Amino acid sequence: MGQRPGRNLTLKQEMNRGFGDALATAFELALTPAIMALIGWQLDRWLGTGPFLFLFLFVFTVSYEIWKFFKRYEAHMRDEQAKVKGLRPPEEPGA
Repeated sequence: MGQRPGRNLTLKQEMNRGFGDALATAFELALTPAIMALIGWQLDRWLGTGPFLFLFLFVFTVSYEIWKFFKRYEAHMRDEQAKVKGLRPPEEPGA
């Protein structure tokens, strides 16, 4: 008694999509701050401002990428909760 071939293909496609999403997120979390830090470094050299712009752009970009990652995660979890029958999303505080 094996699984249906269509079901197995769907599971493989879902796994590959998840791997692709994870790889894209990893590159985004690593490369975007590095590129912005490089831009800041070049601006610091050009303006003679020391490591100020380098550090500011790096920290700002890392903070933004982490914030964006958690917002995307929260939206995904809300979507998954909505799929579960009988489960309501949590109410917002003050609502």
